[in-house]
Amino acid sequence: MCLTCQVHLDYLDAGANIILSASYQATIQGFVAKGLSVEEAESLLRRSVEIACEAREIYYDKSTKGSWDYIESGNISRRPVLVAASVGSYGAYLADGSEYSGKYGDAVSLETLKDFHRRRLQVLLKSGADLIAFETIPNKLEAKAYAQLLEEEGINIPAWFSFNSKDAINVVSGDSILECASIADSCKQVVAVGINCTPPRFIHGLVLSIRKATSKPIVIYPNSGETYNAELKQWTVSILTEFFCLKFLLLVYQAVLWTSPPSTAFSVDPEKSSGVVDEDFVSYINKWREAGGFSIWRMLCRTTPNTIRAIGSVLSKNP
Repeated sequence: MCLTCQVHLDYLDAGANIILSASYQATIQGFVAKGLSVEEAESLLRRSVEIACEAREIYYDKSTKGSWDYIESGNISRRPVLVAASVGSYGAYLADGSEYSGKYGDAVSLETLKDFHRRRLQVLLKSGADLIAFETIPNKLEAKAYAQLLEEEGINIPAWFSFNSKDAINVVSGDSILECASIADSCKQVVAVGINCTPPRFIHGLVLSIRKATSKPIVIYPNSGETYNAELKQWTVSILTEFFCLKFLLLVYQAVLWTSPPSTAFSVDPEKSSGVVDEDFVSYINKWREAGGFSIWRMLCRTTPNTIRAIGSVLSKNP
């Protein structure tokens, strides 16, 4: 079993409902630049989804009533698991930090972005994924490119758009989050809109802004509150950040949440790389649940299966 498959399994065993393919920064152009053929590049894209699907099947094969099967109307049923094909931005391919600024230059047009993403999207569409996750979208131009591609290619599986922001009002390029969310709302293939790779302190305002533009579920998975250094290609870490080495969890909002920003702080142990204490994390989730109106897809980044397991335990006791 490959390491990526084992990682997927670890999270499924802990209770995850969605697993993302390891394709966020995988592009045909990038692979070709490293000496691979177009056919080999496309094969690797498909393989990223196949590995996630294989992990799901392995998980299902070993599932029993005593593990993660659940009872519905008196019948035993498998806990549903979705595989999402991850699509990163043009800036993620450039690997120059522009995915965190959205500044691609005047030479990059709408058609440039559509041409760049089209074949990758076609390949991932036929890879067996249940949905497409367009992540860390830094500007409205790329959102338009994705939306037009979904329409032009006749995509028949659902997608979500998640943007990244450096404040509570705009995406990282300076484009209004309201405008970006409106683009996603107008695309029938997009079933959820949200925020990722964004400091947690901005999420409240962004959620409220997105809700003004769409009634679709809102997806959020913030980062640790750290700052990315494009020159060093690393995150600047401080134990004073809100989450420290945590890319939080994916929440799906069904209504406007929070009347005021959350105030609870996490405990941080500087001696542990995991940063957040699971007990504090669970406590924070409970406060969000008290706000009402959301369901949780138990899929986290830069946390551990133990964190998911702790959250699942709490949610199972308080459905």
